Amino acid sequence: MSAINVTSEIKPLKEVLVHRPGKELLNLTPDTLHRLLFDDIPYLKVAQAEHDEFVQILRDNGVKVYYLEDLMAETLNLNPEIKEKFIKQFIKEGGVNTPKYRDLVFIYLMSIEDAKELVLKTMEGVQIYELDRNKRVMEKSLVDLVTAETDFILEPMPNLYFTRDPFASVGNGVVLNKMYSVTRNRETIYAEYIFNYHPKFKNNIEKYYDRYYDWHIEGGDILNLNEHILAVGISQRTEAGAIDKLAKNLFKNPNCQIDTILAFNIPNSRAFMHLDTVFTQIDVDKFTYHPGIMKTLQVFEIKEGNDPDSDEDLNVREINDSLENILTSYLNRPITLFPCAGGDDVASQREQWNDGTNTLCIAPGVVIVYNRNNITNAYLRENGIKVIEMASAELSRGRGGPRCMSMPLRREEK
Repeated sequence: MSAINVTSEIKPLKEVLVHRPGKELLNLTPDTLHRLLFDDIPYLKVAQAEHDEFVQILRDNGVKVYYLEDLMAETLNLNPEIKEKFIKQFIKEGGVNTPKYRDLVFIYLMSIEDAKELVLKTMEGVQIYELDRNKRVMEKSLVDLVTAETDFILEPMPNLYFTRDPFASVGNGVVLNKMYSVTRNRETIYAEYIFNYHPKFKNNIEKYYDRYYDWHIEGGDILNLNEHILAVGISQRTEAGAIDKLAKNLFKNPNCQIDTILAFNIPNSRAFMHLDTVFTQIDVDKFTYHPGIMKTLQVFEIKEGNDPDSDEDLNVREINDSLENILTSYLNRPITLFPCAGGDDVASQREQWNDGTNTLCIAPGVVIVYNRNNITNAYLRENGIKVIEMASAELSRGRGGPRCMSMPLRREEK
């Protein structure tokens, strides 16, 4: 049995991957916010309490929760060679190019014996003052003279609590992403090692995309509509070339059931960074959406080309119809679309910014949402959806909701 089985956005959720926010949030500063893709600095103590509440909701609803940091620590504990290889790769991808500092960071990280402590340290970042001072001052260079003690030689990765993005579960496999920014692309190294070495996943999943490909793609743009249809957003973070490459890989894999990709071209905007910030499924026949995408939304159908022996052939066509009609046609049932905040123009913009449409569906008609989006939440309840609210004062500052903070590993097949 494959370690991953996700063919839907709505079937009962059984296993999920999360990351509890850590000290990486303490290492955000006003000067680094833009580069590290944050708009504000969350208060860590409250953010952790909110995340703990999120995890408890999942567990109370029969979901087994895996922590990214624990799986990675278990992976490193398998073999000292894996630890050494990981550290060298992490330093290289972290942009430490000066030989002296590359060696000093390697010595420092290798000295951390506890695997989980090491993993958390790579996530929170490494400052110059943490490296061996005696070895740093033995031979001064221009780099040393212009670098402050508190500078980060390895920057923190504060976006890690959004585990939806570094990879995506599709059927019995994964899409291991090349992410939009250098800062976030380092996040995918953890999934690479877990999938390659952890006994739960090693040789037990299909890989449909790789982080070493040329085109950017992120998990928030990937939605499993059913066993045969995948929705993928063309967005600020996902390129059309990545979707072409993914389609070819899916269609050519004999173990993959996906035969159709619906590509959603949404506005290129910080507010609409991923498809799941403006569009999610909440029941077998119901979706939430943000009205702001409708004026410019384009939908394309991608299928395998006419030459079954070609690795490059695809059939791509634009579908000129309403979103409601498109979904009704492809899912073979009447579909109802619920606008964020019931369609109120000002409220929908505000609540979409706070992830009003970023729902995590844990069973048909049952969703976890942020409590701050009270208008959207009340509207969903009025329309028969069971809404489970969670605190969101600090987690929402990262511009991601419950779906963003969770990567399903297994959903029930029913």
